[in-house]
Amino acid sequence: MLNKDHYIFGLAIGLLVPTLLFAVILLMNYILIQLGIAKFYFDLQTHILVSFFGNLLPIRFYFVNLTYDKTGRGVLLVTFLLVLVFFAFKDEIFGII
Repeated sequence: MLNKDHYIFGLAIGLLVPTLLFAVILLMNYILIQLGIAKFYFDLQTHILVSFFGNLLPIRFYFVNLTYDKTGRGVLLVTFLLVLVFFAFKDEIFGII
C-alpha cells in the first residue's frame, strides 16, 4: 500500500504524518500533566514545530530505502511549505491565542 511513486501520495503522507504526530504529542503531554508526572506544559508552538520532524522518517524511507523520488519530493514539498507557513504567520496566529 505504501509502495506508490506519485506526487499526490507524497503530499498526503506529508500532511498526515505531522497531523497524527501532533495529536499524539498533545495527548501524551495532556495525560502526563493530569497524572502529575510532568511538571510543565509545552506551548502550542513547540508542539507544532516538533510534529514537523515526523516527516523525516517518510522522507528517508522513500528517498533512500525505496528510491521513490516523486513520493519523497511530495513529502519534502509539504514539509518545506508547512515550516515556511509556520514561521511566516506564527506571530499573527499565536498572538491571537
